[in-house]
Amino acid sequence: MAETHYEITYIIKPDIEEEAKKTLIDRYDKIINDNGAKVIDSKDWEKKRLAYEIANYKEGIYHIINLDASDDVALSEFDRLAKIDDNILRHMTVKRDDK
Repeated sequence: MAETHYEITYIIKPDIEEEAKKTLIDRYDKIINDNGAKVIDSKDWEKKRLAYEIANYKEGIYHIINLDASDDVALSEFDRLAKIDDNILRHMTVKRDDK
């Protein structure tokens, strides 16, 4: 089965401690890898002001993961866990058409 390239962008609470942020990022990278996808890169973009307030926060730390997956198991698991994690304000998955 052919692999598809995806990009996940998620916004982390800005007041999270650096060590807790590193642990959070490592946890979600591991979830993706453990569910059959391959993380190509995982990096912070920057702390940005939000267009609107989310959970009383006016800014957030944007983090981007590029990955390859042959099915949506890893994406579904990431989505499920990110929805219930208080440290993640929002997340979005985009299918990339890189050729």
